[in-house]
Amino acid sequence: MNKTYKIALFISDLLSTMIAFIGVFWLRYRSGLFPIDVELYISDLWLPTIALYAYWLIFYLYNGLYHLPEAPSRTDENIKVFRATSYGVILLFLLTFDLFNPFSIGRLIIVIYWLAQLFITILFRSIILSVRHNQLVKGIGLTPSFIVGCNSKGFEIYEKIKQYPALGYDILGFISTDDEDIGDDTFEGIPVIGKLDDISGLIKKYQVKQLVIAFATDKHEKVLDVINKVADSRVGMKILPDMYDIISGLARTQQIYGIPLIDINPGIMQPWEKFIKRLTDITISILGLLMFLPFGLILALLIKIDSRGPVFYTQDRLGLYSKLFRIIKFRSMKHNVKEAGEKVILTTENDVRVTKIGQFIRRFRIDEIPQLINVLKGDMSIIGPRPDMPKLTKQLEKQIPLYRHRMKVKPGITGWAQISVPYPQTLEEVIQKFNCDIYYIENMSLKLDLKIMLNTVAIMFSGSGT
Repeated sequence: MNKTYKIALFISDLLSTMIAFIGVFWLRYRSGLFPIDVELYISDLWLPTIALYAYWLIFYLYNGLYHLPEAPSRTDENIKVFRATSYGVILLFLLTFDLFNPFSIGRLIIVIYWLAQLFITILFRSIILSVRHNQLVKGIGLTPSFIVGCNSKGFEIYEKIKQYPALGYDILGFISTDDEDIGDDTFEGIPVIGKLDDISGLIKKYQVKQLVIAFATDKHEKVLDVINKVADSRVGMKILPDMYDIISGLARTQQIYGIPLIDINPGIMQPWEKFIKRLTDITISILGLLMFLPFGLILALLIKIDSRGPVFYTQDRLGLYSKLFRIIKFRSMKHNVKEAGEKVILTTENDVRVTKIGQFIRRFRIDEIPQLINVLKGDMSIIGPRPDMPKLTKQLEKQIPLYRHRMKVKPGITGWAQISVPYPQTLEEVIQKFNCDIYYIENMSLKLDLKIMLNTVAIMFSGSGT
């Protein structure tokens, strides 16, 4: 959703909180309807109002009220506001509950405040979303999109999108596959803009933000092909699901006026969670580097004594959306180990390339600690899939479908795969790690990150890393 509308929502919620709180204050202390125990003035309300807004901001962020789709449903959003506000008021009710006077006037005031906060918040937000809806209908602020598939399903989806502009899609063109007989170069004035092989370049050229994939249900390989080709692009994807996926409950679908679509990697973490994750990364990195510094100096000396070569080992790795960066680790292998050409050799048990001190720091995962510098720079996160060498990625994506899908999130020092599977020595173990990475990407949360951190600490102290 446009940043302007998000800012408008923040401002409207601030105004809602102020109006509801001041209105309830007037009712309680100025209307004459209730006895006055304590004399309060308007000037006494500013600090409580700010504290109350911070309270609602946390609740609304947690419930995703600022994480809106491009074309949000006013009904759905109002239901979310009702749920979040009700939860917040229930918590306030419990925090201020008086066992000795459970039916005091204060209980009634909280109920009135709940109704006021709910009504005003929904009113202001409905106005903002109505303005957004009307602008979409007029063609303002639409999301640049492609339909992938020149077939009856693709044309049907286009007709629906054309009929309901408030969906928010601006269809710039169709993308055809090699086996499609496109006939005309246009459909109702919308051009067949290119072939599937050119899709990555076309996305960049036309600044496309959304793909609608419209293949027949037997075209699973084509869908995988599309996902692979756009793995390095910041683009959302929706696909037509198999009917089996829908009836079995395996797919969470969104309806475009009767046509079910599945979101592919829609961004599991909400913006506030991403902010906290990044803040946690920075905090842990700074504290970790400062605390490890004395031991790091001793370790650097031991590495130099143990074998010839530099203390640190740097290497090109692929990060978010395949962005290249230079990873930093304590050197655990002999210096100037010959490259393996095009084929990458995975580390094996009792690898002769690993030094004596290297065996120790690998066992306790100490070689990974300098990567905290990469985390501070923003190339990595504390938690995420392991960053791979470009050659290894090129090698593995030929054998593992959707391997580049791992790069939809920042790589991490540790992660679900790192604590679940040892250093891979076979293709089967690489696939195991890949499956763990996909599990993490599809279930990203602060709770899962905390679980991974605790398990990582246990592995480091137990020395069970390999």
